[in-house]
Amino acid sequence: MSSTLNQNGLPVLPAIDRPWTIALAGNPNAGKTSLFNRLTGLRAQTANFPGTTVEHRRGSFSLGGQKVTLIDLPGMYTLDAVTLDEHVAVDTLLGKRVGTVRPDAVLVVIDATNLERNLLLTSQVLNLQMPTLVALNMIDVADQHGLQFDLEELAKRLGCPVIPISARTGRGLDELSTALEELAREQTLPSVHPSLATCTACSGCQYSARHDWAETVSSATSRGDSSAHGRFSEALDQVLTHKIVGLACFATIMTLTFLVIFWMAQYPMDLIDGWFGLASYTVGEWLPKGDFSSLLADGIISGVGGMLVFLPQICMLFFLLALLEDSGYLARAAFVMDRLMYRVGLPGKAFVPLLSAHACAIPAIMAARVIDDRRDRLVTILVLPLMTCSARLPVYAMVMALLFPADPLKASLLFTAAYVLGVVTALAMAWVFKKTLLRGETKPLVLELPNYRLPSLQNAFLLMVDRSWAFVKTAGTTIMVISLVIWVLATYPKTAIEDLPADVQTQLAEYEGAGNGEAATKLLGQVQLEHSFAGQLGHLVEPVFAPLGFDWKMSVGVLSSFAAREVVVSTMAVLYGVGEETDEEGSLLIDRLRNSKDLDGRPVFTTAACLSLLIFYVLAMQCLPTQVVTRRETGSWKWPMLQLGYMSALAYMAALVTFQGASMMGLN
Repeated sequence: MSSTLNQNGLPVLPAIDRPWTIALAGNPNAGKTSLFNRLTGLRAQTANFPGTTVEHRRGSFSLGGQKVTLIDLPGMYTLDAVTLDEHVAVDTLLGKRVGTVRPDAVLVVIDATNLERNLLLTSQVLNLQMPTLVALNMIDVADQHGLQFDLEELAKRLGCPVIPISARTGRGLDELSTALEELAREQTLPSVHPSLATCTACSGCQYSARHDWAETVSSATSRGDSSAHGRFSEALDQVLTHKIVGLACFATIMTLTFLVIFWMAQYPMDLIDGWFGLASYTVGEWLPKGDFSSLLADGIISGVGGMLVFLPQICMLFFLLALLEDSGYLARAAFVMDRLMYRVGLPGKAFVPLLSAHACAIPAIMAARVIDDRRDRLVTILVLPLMTCSARLPVYAMVMALLFPADPLKASLLFTAAYVLGVVTALAMAWVFKKTLLRGETKPLVLELPNYRLPSLQNAFLLMVDRSWAFVKTAGTTIMVISLVIWVLATYPKTAIEDLPADVQTQLAEYEGAGNGEAATKLLGQVQLEHSFAGQLGHLVEPVFAPLGFDWKMSVGVLSSFAAREVVVSTMAVLYGVGEETDEEGSLLIDRLRNSKDLDGRPVFTTAACLSLLIFYVLAMQCLPTQVVTRRETGSWKWPMLQLGYMSALAYMAALVTFQGASMMGLN
């Protein structure tokens, strides 16, 4: 790479006549994500690096009136790549990744409270001889613990500008932008200090030598007790990572999390439910009665509304989990759970896929590539879909709203129990697989526990928006299509009155004779629905699901949800809406389900049926795209078929025992 010298004698690169690209690099837990969100805000996109399953975020921001692209690389400790994430990050920095170009500059984020450790990666990045700027993050936390830095000396030893910032509070971001603008304009390369000359290569370099350099620089440029913050974390860890108390704390924290979710989300849920109910009623009133009016009101509005009504709970879950992650607690939760994971045969590296599976099983299965041992990887893939993904949340929320409409405490306890059931079942099945099909020893978890810190509300909000919008985009299209299909199946073929059973015709005549047109319309809608394609399909499979407490409409919902779990809510919103009359305010989805009865006048959604439905969806493999990804990652159809088979059997038997047991207890 050719370069010239500026007026200060430092090497500079030729001018670039295209938009600038900056790579954001740093150790895990150094605050890269917070800084990325501060700089790019909502103008970011999450995607995989070309040809990999490794995710990165790419956003843009204005720098001196010019648009700059910022790439958030995976967190890494060294450029001597070991993991897949580190390999991708290094290849991106060097311009070796297919489909990407080498960044024009590097913004290294280091933790001011762990300067020495973070300087190890910094030393390697500096030797890449790219325009580099160092952001000394968490300077506010360092100030609180009496840490002071000689920034001029630190910049001199690193050979590049050093800007103290706090990504959480926004402190120093103006100075950082000014320094980045100057770096973009002059494109100055770092001046390698003589003390760094012993570490001029990444491969074959003594780690020990690099550590000595980092220790020397840290001691020469910082003053104060850098271990004070660590001692505070250690004191909390005595409680939160205790083998018994830690589990109790984990259960308490998750229960409180779900309690807050139900308490805060009920108000926007009621508003959204009311809006869609009113929209459905308004469309039905404005348009002439007929199939087109029913398509809009019962198909599209009810179907999409049936999913979006639970979006507030999903948003709240993502927001609170982001706060827990930013605070440093989720790493402790991983440590606590690792004791259980190791005993049942899951490797320590499986925690990241297991945690990400609570968003979606598909990227979690792809993330299992970081597990080196094939048997451990297969076990992890087989049990990942048992984690409660975001697609299950609408189903859970629907059941909670049916069972405990005015008791958020009971709802949160049951919600927590559903999560725990998924985790416990996954651990149990991992133990079974490791004792039978996939025998072998597992490796313990090696995990860095970050210091505790005050989480960023802005960062949590941006992550919530990003993940929630991804959920809506992914689920919305599928739900729209399936809602339309279900509406068609539930509407056709039309059955003429004279073709209905004689007893139905007699009852209709009695209603008409008594002037009860509303009852006649409702009865006709129910009977025609049962004679539709959906009704025929539902009655065909109803004997299979009847022992679980599911009527034919719920059975159709189960079948439709094989495309995507959350579709069951919109399916039932359509099926329980077709042929039903709504009042002037619009019939709310939950009220409609709660008041639904079969032709004999018996309630459909009893306590026993709701519990059975919940257990079924905690354990069922209701996601064909996940099966396709499992096939791709394992290279054989036998593993996804095994996955589908054992999870379906588990779900059916557990739901059967739940419904029959609850019925015997008088909950039916």
